[in-house]
Amino acid sequence: MSWESVIGIETHVELSTQSKMFCGCAVGFGAEPNTSVCPVCLGLPGALPVPNERAIESIALIGLALNCEVARNSVFHRKNYFYADLPKNYQISQYDLPVCKDGWLEIEANGERRRVRIERAHMEEDTGKSIHTGEGGRIHTAGSTLLDFNRSGVPLVEVVSRPDLPDARTARAYAQQLRDLVGELGVSDARMEEGSIRFDANVSVRPEGQDALGTKVEIKNMNSFRSLEAAIDFEIARQIGVIEAGGELIQETRHWDEEAGVTQGMRTKEGSSDYRYFAEPDLVPLAIGPEQVAALRTSLPETPSQRHDRYVGMGLSSQAASVMSASEPAMRRLFEGAVEARAPAAAAASWVSGEVTALLRRTERSLESSGISSEGLAALVAMVDSGQVSSSAAKEVLAAMQPGDQDPQALAERLDLLQISDSSALAAQVAEVVAANADARERYRAGETKVLGFLVGQVMKATGGKADPAVVSRLLVEQLS
Repeated sequence: MSWESVIGIETHVELSTQSKMFCGCAVGFGAEPNTSVCPVCLGLPGALPVPNERAIESIALIGLALNCEVARNSVFHRKNYFYADLPKNYQISQYDLPVCKDGWLEIEANGERRRVRIERAHMEEDTGKSIHTGEGGRIHTAGSTLLDFNRSGVPLVEVVSRPDLPDARTARAYAQQLRDLVGELGVSDARMEEGSIRFDANVSVRPEGQDALGTKVEIKNMNSFRSLEAAIDFEIARQIGVIEAGGELIQETRHWDEEAGVTQGMRTKEGSSDYRYFAEPDLVPLAIGPEQVAALRTSLPETPSQRHDRYVGMGLSSQAASVMSASEPAMRRLFEGAVEARAPAAAAASWVSGEVTALLRRTERSLESSGISSEGLAALVAMVDSGQVSSSAAKEVLAAMQPGDQDPQALAERLDLLQISDSSALAAQVAEVVAANADARERYRAGETKVLGFLVGQVMKATGGKADPAVVSRLLVEQLS
């Protein structure tokens, strides 16, 4: 039997607000454990929550960027469950009246564009953090568990997709492009290594062509794209294996064991009734007026998909546009500035995503401190195109750029890297090489044209690598013929 997988992604985004969702405690990563806490985020009796206005604006921005309907009125609910790092034994979240619903995100995946529907984006508070001591850092091998409540109460947006993703690779592309969008909005630093954005995957399989969904299994808290893709691939294969062996799948929550490369069962999956949702009695309904939505809409930046299309219109291939669109803002500004300075878009993109990026990584410098400017890059690309410098020499010029010393022409002259393109200046050197390599000359004339490359190399060696290979090749063919 042929099987198909059906995948939905729940994305948890920590917002970059200065204070927590319902109290004034500072938000930050890396502080000493349990130093950014107060009676509200610790759930002490009598403490009352007050909503964070900046967080509410942020979720509305996310919803608008995801083409969602922003509700005029929404309600906070209590989601009741016990976990050690949830001090109140409930989480303030949203249930049937979220801030945002019914949107979509357009993504590029597997060489095609597809629209992934967004079911909802709702506002909630984050839990604390459990630190399991012992080998592997997992609860089942831990000797003890330490609790840090600094993260408890941090504003959290959960974006829930519809089950529109057909495979792990497409799910990864969706997660990457959603992360890029959130970062572009400036509402989160989206640092996966710090847990600022985390993914849960809902995975099921069904016979190919069947409409009904199979039994859903949730894989929790993956914080890298590689883990997300690997976990989904494993889970699809596991579910198919269970069914084909005559077993029965159960709706459950599993976690991804990175070291073992497997998903492992955690608990039977809860339903909404298990959480005993009810409206949060300490918070009034949330109202976002049309004038606020209109003001937020005007502040929306260009989305990654819009930028991709604009770059394609500038002359980039779809693949190059995807790479450049996902680049850091400073690198995109460098690219766009170089194109404005008349550099061909494809060449500028190739240099920015290739040698410039490699140079900055190799030297551990930022673009701002490197001295590489859009105008300097455009001039360097023009020098390569005109044959003034070779591609390898241009890399040396690029590496030599410093703040206040960015003229590639002057740098190439100072470093003696200008290419010799004058035919009259090279003709004598070519003649000497042909005369000194009689065997290669006769082999070429006998039809062995591949020796031309050898002769070009000899001329390049004789000129210290400064001869224009195209001119040398032309002159050699003329003399050998």
